[in-house]
Amino acid sequence: MSFLTGMEVAASGLSAQRTRLDVTASNLANAETTRTAEGGPYQRRQVIFEARRAEDFGRQLDGAVRRVDVSDIEVDAVTPGRLVYDPGHPDADLEGYVQMPNVDVVEEMTEMVMASRSYEANATSFETLKNMAQRALSIG
Repeated sequence: MSFLTGMEVAASGLSAQRTRLDVTASNLANAETTRTAEGGPYQRRQVIFEARRAEDFGRQLDGAVRRVDVSDIEVDAVTPGRLVYDPGHPDADLEGYVQMPNVDVVEEMTEMVMASRSYEANATSFETLKNMAQRALSIG
């Protein structure tokens, strides 16, 4: 495995976790949005990851090393949002209930912490590979 392949794997992890953080931040920002351009309340989005072969090393060891890519950002249309009684709200129904987004703030904060830790692990991996490459160059 070359240093560049390892760096490619770590960089793919950094990119994927950044996308995960962006989507989580969007979910938190819209946790109280009751009206969207599509109509209805905001619906939670979720990043779907997919393992892909790392090019150089994958050929040699039959795909043992894989990089991660974001394959899709899925909208959670299954989980219902909570109903809040607020008859004065402009989006309230005839009975006075407002359909809120299906975003759970605690779950989103947990997701954000996990994405942040994973991002840090990938950054550490990348830094370690960079230091190994520099030391290898100084030897010869």
